[in-house]
Amino acid sequence: MLIVNKSYGLPATFEPGLEPICYQQFQAMSSAAAKEDLSLYIGSGYRSYHDQEIIYDNYVKSDGADMADTYSARPGYSEHQTGLVIDCNTIDDAFGATPEAAWLAEHAHEYGFIIRYPQGKEDITGYQYEPWHIRYVGSKIATKLYKSGQCLEEYLKVDSKYE
Repeated sequence: MLIVNKSYGLPATFEPGLEPICYQQFQAMSSAAAKEDLSLYIGSGYRSYHDQEIIYDNYVKSDGADMADTYSARPGYSEHQTGLVIDCNTIDDAFGATPEAAWLAEHAHEYGFIIRYPQGKEDITGYQYEPWHIRYVGSKIATKLYKSGQCLEEYLKVDSKYE
């Protein structure tokens, strides 16, 4: 299991692109949601180290490093760089109140995804609640996490803290 969080990073040279299994499972999930008149689309997928560097630096300039660290990963510590993450639809807190977010929370595990930064787990994941941010871990682990209510750090027994 590849873990990337505030404690475990990736080198700038790690550049897999969006993993095919992640994309395929997202397409299957999106098709299932569409059958219920819901629209799930990729708002953001794979991000390189360099792309994350630009994004993070802009957040630091506008909000300061302490605030940026609650909602954006430092370069090399972004799950987007793994190629196993998709931000669904709009990257906005308002997404959490949509029917799509409710459907995603209930069904993502069936396609191998978890809501990576769940509500109430901010102190464990190190990030604010992000109902749009899903991580592909495979159906077996996703279902186990869904049923247990654990986040990935709890399941793997790892920390998520910048040193």
